[in-house]
Amino acid sequence: MSVVPLKFRPTSDGLLLFADDAGGYFKSDHDFLRRYALGHLNPLDLRFLHANGHAFDEVTDLAYAGFEHRFASRLYSPTELDYVILVPTLRCNLACGYCQVSRVNENTTGFDWDERTIEAVLHFLDKLSAKKIKVEFQGGEPLLRLDAITRVRDFCRARFDASEFVICTNLQEVSAEAWALLEQPDVFTSTSLDGNPATHQVQRTITADKTAAFFENVATAVKRLGPGKISALPTINVSRPPEPQSVIDAFLAYDIRSIYLRPVNYQGFARKRFDARASASRWNHYYSSFIDALVEFNWSSDESIEEYYFVHCLRRVLRSGHNGHADLRNPNIVGHGYLVIDYDGRLYPTDEARMVTRVGQFDLSMGDVFTGLSREPIDTLNAEALNNFHPDCVHCPYQAFCGVDLIDDLSRYGRIDLPKHLTDFCQRHTYIFDKIFSMIYSADPKVQKTLAIWSGAPRFDASLAKVHQ
Repeated sequence: MSVVPLKFRPTSDGLLLFADDAGGYFKSDHDFLRRYALGHLNPLDLRFLHANGHAFDEVTDLAYAGFEHRFASRLYSPTELDYVILVPTLRCNLACGYCQVSRVNENTTGFDWDERTIEAVLHFLDKLSAKKIKVEFQGGEPLLRLDAITRVRDFCRARFDASEFVICTNLQEVSAEAWALLEQPDVFTSTSLDGNPATHQVQRTITADKTAAFFENVATAVKRLGPGKISALPTINVSRPPEPQSVIDAFLAYDIRSIYLRPVNYQGFARKRFDARASASRWNHYYSSFIDALVEFNWSSDESIEEYYFVHCLRRVLRSGHNGHADLRNPNIVGHGYLVIDYDGRLYPTDEARMVTRVGQFDLSMGDVFTGLSREPIDTLNAEALNNFHPDCVHCPYQAFCGVDLIDDLSRYGRIDLPKHLTDFCQRHTYIFDKIFSMIYSADPKVQKTLAIWSGAPRFDASLAKVHQ
């Protein structure tokens, strides 16, 4: 009987977590590891491995076919270009210290789409082969260019069979025309809510008047749009993080029950003002305490709350094909399924690539809407955008669930060949998967209730916590 390669990692209970290339996992002890490493597996070992898809008799065995299918379904294959991020302006009516975009002041000229650019953007969209499209407007503050947003929206509604629009706004100043736009059924709103008013004011609004205006607009948005059409993302300064419960309370006040925590990014103005280049250990400590606070809340609440990214990673562990989040795919092929059109018409594979270019670190652009798309330089980078053969990933049991983020590596370290365990991406995700498996194998009913909710199951399934004795 053939056994697929197994990777392993010690866990806090003294056992070892084993996993294969397709994401199948179980726990066992050091005696099993010794038998596996020396080729002395006993009949009980082989029966367990075969029953759980880690071994097969021959290539015609259904266990082998199942393993191959699970392995293939873990890999991400880019679809046709059907998602674009548009930046009609870099101007902004706030000056957030942790801004990763390198925005410009509201009255600065030369950082907006002109008529020629708008026409070229519409022409670019018209050439797409996709039948459906998702358009995300970023900035700066995109609501400063309602005219450009409206023209793109009207064009897409007429050109595509289905269209969806996301407007990433700070909700600081919202006109009657802007509210009418946000109320449209195919328009969704994304904003930043850093916690309670005191935290939000320190990090974003600075003055009490602007803080009050923002929170009034959040309340109006929830009332007029409904919490299901609003996503609010807190950005956390790991040097002075808010108490997890204060952030949870701020979101519950508006009945927003999905929180996407983000540390200050090493991009834009934040590169100079925050120690964000190597902050994984501090972030991991805070993130873990936040997940624990959510577990505690869910235990006694009739309505649950989640941390979006942790739930995404959990679902990647529990099933294949969960590739909806662009930052955690394998291979992480950029510049194909979606791209960014900047204020000057230049094309980028991701928003982070736009930031890296804007600060003058590397030119990661892919042509422009005037002369056309050129993927050649980015596809050279894409040749390294998978973890299946990386020497630092092939022995990691989390490989099948994890991804790779070369653009983040370029931003932080100026290179893509730094040993993975030294990168912020690896340190943060190793910690997340450690946390996920500690919860999967936990006997705490509070943890099990939250795991069931976040995985979409009616109750916790003990078979998820497989152990080979």
